[in-house]
Amino acid sequence: MTKQTKTVHKKSRGRPAGKTYSETIPARLEPVTVASLDAWAVANDVSRSEAIRRLVEIGLRSKK
Repeated sequence: MTKQTKTVHKKSRGRPAGKTYSETIPARLEPVTVASLDAWAVANDVSRSEAIRRLVEIGLRSKK
């Protein structure tokens, strides 16, 4: 009896090739700051990550 060969497409690990992603920057925040951040995110109907991005942009624009 001959051995059967199966052609199974194995998924590659990791992110898809050809896409560029932003750098991840870990940060520690005080609980009061996180609460304020979450409140701002809810008021502006965005996620916590999007709130951080927008607030950083606002802060950078205000310095000019």
